[in-house]
Amino acid sequence: MRTIVTAMDIRRAVTPAELSAAESLFDGPARTEWSERFLAAPGHVMLIAYVDGVPAGMVSGIEMSHPDKGTEMCLYELSVDEGYRRRGIGRDLTLALAEEAKARGCYGMWVGVDTDNEAALATYTSAGARDEGVFSMRGWPLAP
Repeated sequence: MRTIVTAMDIRRAVTPAELSAAESLFDGPARTEWSERFLAAPGHVMLIAYVDGVPAGMVSGIEMSHPDKGTEMCLYELSVDEGYRRRGIGRDLTLALAEEAKARGCYGMWVGVDTDNEAALATYTSAGARDEGVFSMRGWPLAP
């Protein structure tokens, strides 16, 4: 049985202090200089879901533009604190980012998901995402 969250507020983060307060939702600590850079970059969005004033989830997005395609939103990362999962917070954050993307004039939004990440796939499907097929991701580690 799914518990519905009634006292949730989704707000855009605008200060490094907000990111620091929500760093339990990240893979590691929120470094001040990286937080400042993220927040200052045009096209970067961080939305935080608060339940009773406590950061319960976050979604980050980055606008990507190309001369022949226009601008789309990449859902970069979604995280919901374990104690708040299965309450619709991930879906609501995804929908809030989609609304932000629409308000910014983006023509679409996309996310890369591991094909075996059933929770993420269910969340994105419940928010209206369609399967556009399998792709392979390659990376270049540039940091020493």
